[in-house]
Amino acid sequence: MKNVKILGSGCANCKKLEAVARAAAAGAGIEAEFVKVTDLQAIMAYDLLSTPGLVIDEQLVCSGRIPTQAEVRQWLVA
Repeated sequence: MKNVKILGSGCANCKKLEAVARAAAAGAGIEAEFVKVTDLQAIMAYDLLSTPGLVIDEQLVCSGRIPTQAEVRQWLVA
């Protein structure tokens, strides 16, 4: 099972990123646990420059933008 973290304050972009990530996982048939991280210190531990951020299995794969479902699917299967 993949561990997926959405880093951000809970703004509209953070919610959209979560929706895209969930759809990508479902579309690829990948079982994933989704966690929202809103604590600023926890977010900064990932060396994030801007939110929202996407972390898959403790690796920051995207920050400051909303990736496409295809991009997220690639990161999930890697």
